[in-house]
Amino acid sequence: MADRGKRYLAAKSKIEPDKLYDPESAINLVKELANTHFDETVEVAINLGIDPKQSDQQVRGAVSLPHGVGKTVRVLVFAQGEKAREAQEAGADYVGGEELVDKIQSGWLEFDAAVATPDMMRVVGRLGKVLGPRGLMPNAKTGTVTFDVAQAVEEIKAGRIEIRNDRYGNIHAPIGKVSFPVEHLLDNFYALLDAVVRLKPPASRGRYIKKIVISSTMGPGIPVDPKLALESLEKRVA
Repeated sequence: MADRGKRYLAAKSKIEPDKLYDPESAINLVKELANTHFDETVEVAINLGIDPKQSDQQVRGAVSLPHGVGKTVRVLVFAQGEKAREAQEAGADYVGGEELVDKIQSGWLEFDAAVATPDMMRVVGRLGKVLGPRGLMPNAKTGTVTFDVAQAVEEIKAGRIEIRNDRYGNIHAPIGKVSFPVEHLLDNFYALLDAVVRLKPPASRGRYIKKIVISSTMGPGIPVDPKLALESLEKRVA
């Protein structure tokens, strides 16, 4: 534990005080400072100009990262009949109906994403208090309540992630692994940023993207200049 603390402080000392980095420099620094024996996840935190207590200022959606996140995602699908077969053929790890609901209510949570057909929500709704706080509850806004279960499973497996603000108005999302090439991490970063910008609630006033920080699992956060990031995003999508 002491060695971990020393590594963290040594890495943090290489970050220039009060400097806001451009996204590419920040990602390069994250990769340089990663110093553990496993392939750390690269994560992005975005502080938004929203009031998370207001229902009309919630940010929620999904984005498919072009290069995925570098992990195997276990997908559970609540479906029956033909839709259950489609989910299985698309690569879903677990498919079922009420028996899966009962299993989850008993404490089983060995999956990373959940999809449900609309007709199954009458039973899946019983899991709101279990799945909701964990960000696993199927939701139409994120494309996880749908009859097109095959497409949903394929997109999640390919790198689609959910975007959802926390109670402090922050978005936290993975954009890959430190082993990814810089260009792949940049592509994923801008795909995430573009999605967050498009999800801006009409009720949000003032500056929307307030702060951006990029870090690895065990590394210090690298502050990114929001203005530079948004200008670069505009050039990419122009």
